Amino acid sequence: MATSHRMIISFFLTMSMVFVFVFSFAQKGSDPIQVTDLLQVKAINTVKLSDDGKRAAYTVTSVIPDEKNPDDFVYQTQIWVLNTETSVTSQVSFAKEGASQPAWSPDGTNLAFVRNTDGKSQIFLLNLVTGGEPRQLTKSKYGATNPVWSPDGSKIAFSSSMTIREYANDSILNPAKKLPPFPLERPGRTNSFILTSKAKADANGNIDEVRAYLAKNEADKKAKVITKLQFQEESTTSNEYSLNHIYITGTNPEAKAVPITTGYFSFRNPEFAGNNKLIVEASIDSLQMPDRVMESEIWLVNTDGSGLTKIAGEKDKAYGNSSVSHDFKWIAYTKGKTEFVNIPVLEIMALQPGSKPIVVPYDRSKQSLTWSANNKYLYFTSPSNGGVILNRLDIATKQITAMTSPDEGVGGFDIAADKLIYSKTCIVSPFELYIGDAMAKNTKVVTTLNSSWISSKRLSVPEKHVFTNSAGMEVEYWVMKPTNFQSGNKYPLLLEIHGGPAAMWGPGENSMWHEYQYFCSKGYGVVYCNPRGSGGYTEAFLRGNIKDWGAGPTSDVLTALDKAVAEGWADTSKLIITGGSYAGYLTAWIVGHDNRFKAACAQRGVYDLRTFMGEANAWRLVPNYFGGYPWQKEASAVIERESPINYVENVKTPLIMFHGENDLRTGLVSGEEFYKSLKIREMPVEYVRHPGATHEITRSGNNRQRIDQMLRTWEFFERYIGKSDNK
Repeated sequence: MATSHRMIISFFLTMSMVFVFVFSFAQKGSDPIQVTDLLQVKAINTVKLSDDGKRAAYTVTSVIPDEKNPDDFVYQTQIWVLNTETSVTSQVSFAKEGASQPAWSPDGTNLAFVRNTDGKSQIFLLNLVTGGEPRQLTKSKYGATNPVWSPDGSKIAFSSSMTIREYANDSILNPAKKLPPFPLERPGRTNSFILTSKAKADANGNIDEVRAYLAKNEADKKAKVITKLQFQEESTTSNEYSLNHIYITGTNPEAKAVPITTGYFSFRNPEFAGNNKLIVEASIDSLQMPDRVMESEIWLVNTDGSGLTKIAGEKDKAYGNSSVSHDFKWIAYTKGKTEFVNIPVLEIMALQPGSKPIVVPYDRSKQSLTWSANNKYLYFTSPSNGGVILNRLDIATKQITAMTSPDEGVGGFDIAADKLIYSKTCIVSPFELYIGDAMAKNTKVVTTLNSSWISSKRLSVPEKHVFTNSAGMEVEYWVMKPTNFQSGNKYPLLLEIHGGPAAMWGPGENSMWHEYQYFCSKGYGVVYCNPRGSGGYTEAFLRGNIKDWGAGPTSDVLTALDKAVAEGWADTSKLIITGGSYAGYLTAWIVGHDNRFKAACAQRGVYDLRTFMGEANAWRLVPNYFGGYPWQKEASAVIERESPINYVENVKTPLIMFHGENDLRTGLVSGEEFYKSLKIREMPVEYVRHPGATHEITRSGNNRQRIDQMLRTWEFFERYIGKSDNK
């Protein structure tokens, strides 16, 4: 489950001319996109420049054959290094375990990175001057991630995650066997139950021995006792609470890692504010269980663990995305309400006692805050109008300049020595690496990870349109014609809906690149839009679906469909619809209120909001969007009105439903309710479960299951709109 447009109009006009040329060029290929082409897509994730700007490390995730089963495919991430002066790029990590999270040493000679070994993530060092094999730096029993170098290069800070029970019984972290200051909510028991019992486990013994026996059963996975609120994870349930602590280690082979933070709280995103201080983010509340605490703060701590001081935080606010200037005088961060449906504000504050924050108005989400080396500018990305824009804030004037187009999507990026490097999604490729100057001018593409195989493909180009909806909001939508389009012919039209509900789709969104092109290659047109409630627009737009998940967004997506149909090439007897997560919800809502579609596909959706409240880890969407809980009278009426299950009697459209069997983000039960209700009514419905799959099945799931779901969707549609004999 993103500067003023007037400031950048001339830029967009220029970019649109460039895109017309690129799109025309893209049409020269002749081969159709195949379903198995998703195995060829390579993704760029982390991008990091050395301080002198001469080299860039970036990670590439590929899909490779599974050594254990030739019919399966697995993901592998490796690190590559680019010489920014010659544009020569080379792979520097090769182990089958892969490598991620590269971090340059200040002098640019070493890369710290993370690799899995013996079942734990650990930090390795690769010397790019002397060469040779990477050296394992950490051997933490809790694992090590997120390496960050000190300015002088003498030490590295990193994060380790452990359970509360592990922390409580760790003789180094907790030698005094202190108990959590907040209640662990085990009815009738004190917090001491998390300490390892000295009693002998005996089912026939006294109460302490029986408790030891029961604790052993829990440890041996024979019982799972649930007492925490947020017990659903992504793929399983758990009663364990995870803590995250920050460690520091030297870089010499004999160095020992030392914990810098302690206690029953979680610290994350370490960043040096000088050689002897760290900025960390934390959620600290001594009165509540961690899964009830939605606030987060920003803290300063000395590298010896002393002097922990809160520098930003307040009740009912979540602080995050902190970034320290290179001169250690300023910190930038975002601050938002703890309830979900808002856009956090950007603030900048001097790193001095008593400083007051400076608020920078910008009505889009702000991500990946990154300072320029001269501390005059702050770079960040923002989802905006169908793409992800790279922005530059002038600290002195507080003016924000958008440096890229919303027709593209900027991913990982970095800035150093007047060089800017970033990954980008556009129509001709879902991921490539670009480099330019500090204003994103004179850019050039420096990789051919995907363009090499896409060059022979025939692509469909999305055409952008805008309409004003019933609430007076401008809604953007895109239409993609079939790749075999010929004027005068009629074609099936597929309405694609995004999830979230605060997600955003557009030409700069990489996760749908293949699916859109695949259906266009099959002779379908595709139309998609960002209805009210989508991210990437203003906060008012984001909140446009509060207490209105169904009717309002339905009006928007069906208006986009109607306007695409009005172009004259769509066959109105062959309209189809699909969407996942929230869009699985909206697909079910629509077929319960509209019978125009010949077939529909609802993926990993939510169909009964009351049930969703109990079975899913995204349950907080209910109070955030519907004003309360199912047991509260006013909220209950809204929840019932907005639940698709209550309109199942109206459904006549043939429907295929998908769920991953380990999907606990939306849960399974409400989907089973919807399926069974349709089945009882003898409606044409098919329910597909993918064993082991989570909510991420179509984005980062098992690749055979990704292919399976796409093919089953297409095959189901063909039963009702195709020319097959339905055998």
